[in-house]
Parts: sequence; C-alpha cells; structure tokens
Amino acid sequence: MISHRGGRRELLVYDLRDPDACRETVSLSREEANVLAEILGAPRIVERLAALHEQVAGLVSEQLRLDRGSPYVGKTLGDTQARTRTGASIVAVLRDGEVIASPRRDFRFQAGDEVVVVGTGEGVEGVARILSG
Repeated sequence: MISHRGGRRELLVYDLRDPDACRETVSLSREEANVLAEILGAPRIVERLAALHEQVAGLVSEQLRLDRGSPYVGKTLGDTQARTRTGASIVAVLRDGEVIASPRRDFRFQAGDEVVVVGTGEGVEGVARILSG
C-alpha cells in the first residue's frame, strides 16, 4: 500500500512470478486504507501524525522511502544534518514491520527504510531531496 504526499492512497498487487511487475493498482479511500493497514498490522505512526497535522496549521508529516541509490544508505541520521538543513525532523523509521521512534544521531539507515518526517511542507520536501541525493 502506498500513501502519496498529496493524500492519494493505492494498493499495488505484484505478480508472484515477477515481483518487479505490478499487475493491479487499486485506489483506496482514507477509510479503506486505514482498515487495510489495521488488517495487515502496519505501524500506525504516520496516521497518528496525519491527525496531528490536521490539528496544527502548517505542520506536515510524510513517510519517505530510502531507496538503494540514496547516498545515506549505511550512513547515520547525524550525517544527513536534516534538521539543521531543513528545520524538519526525522521522528521515526519503519523497518521490517518495526517502528524505531525518535532515532538517535548514531542511527544507521538501511535501504528500504521508511523515514517519517515532520515539519513544514518546505522542510519535508528538503529532507526528501537530501535522502534521495
């Protein structure tokens, strides 16, 4: 399941014989995505942050995937200098179904990590640019 920055949510179904081939894409409403996340046991931190976002004007929370090509794979959170450079904070990392809340400066990123960022829209976009290289 993918939750896009603009609020669109999609379920992607991949071919068992070719895991790189997406066979189906299903658009989901917010409620459908929440139910599916509950069924699959997905961490709910991003949804909780989204609810906080609705309460605090100007606050944005996003979940960013750290791809293999990122210059920060194998590097620490401190190496990104994300907060200093953008004003946005990396508040959690989702890895292998586990939530690593409030990662420390010495936390080391791995390819496939889902990085949860909170800040202004501009700040979150800045972190996305940093992590993508």
